[in-house]
Amino acid sequence: MPRDYRKEYKNYQGTEKQKKNRAKRNKARRTLAREGKVRKGDGKDVDHKRPLAKGGSNRRSNWSVKSDNSNRSFKRTKKARMR
Repeated sequence: MPRDYRKEYKNYQGTEKQKKNRAKRNKARRTLAREGKVRKGDGKDVDHKRPLAKGGSNRRSNWSVKSDNSNRSFKRTKKARMR
């Protein structure tokens, strides 16, 4: 079954909470780009040590720079759920 991106945006990514979280992630990226720690196309991500989705803050102390591979993969249980 093909993925319905329009429905996904309407029901999840387009919600006010997710828009605010996306703005926080973008702000973190812009701040570290100004400091020269990341730049476009460098293969690095700004990691929130405690994710925004799990109650983490957007404070500087919660940020770290990681490779995109290590930031986008998570340990999973045998049933493919995140730990």
